[in-house]
Amino acid sequence: MRSLKQAATIFTIAAASLAASALVAPAWADDSSPVGLWKNIDDVTGKPKALIRITESNGALQGQIEKLFRAPTEDQNPKCEKCEGARKDAPVLGLVIMSGLKKDGSEYTGGEILDPDNGKVYKSKLSLADGGKKLNVRGYIGIPMLGRSQTWVRQE
Repeated sequence: MRSLKQAATIFTIAAASLAASALVAPAWADDSSPVGLWKNIDDVTGKPKALIRITESNGALQGQIEKLFRAPTEDQNPKCEKCEGARKDAPVLGLVIMSGLKKDGSEYTGGEILDPDNGKVYKSKLSLADGGKKLNVRGYIGIPMLGRSQTWVRQE
């Protein structure tokens, strides 16, 4: 009888622990912040292009390419041939393409974003959408109306 009570107690503790961890899990995935892993969807083809990891340091966001989705016939380890300065001929995989964005109300502004395909650096802004599951990314020259937008999808 005693071992049956012990088993019931262990089961109760395990079930309570599991329930508590399920309640805490949503706090780990902060959908109110762009920090995390995002899938970049090509705005022309609609196909996944890359996974980008966004991190935050001293209140500024930075985005780095973590994985590329490339056709088997494409170079699997491309270099940023059209980039300038320190990024010239750097591997695209691992490249920091976004930096300096800071929270400004409901958006993140004041930073820049690099397009590794053409080597150009643009001003940028971000905003979360769809409850933090999507990220609207805007790169522009001058004013935000003159630019290009993409939607990235949260992966974690």
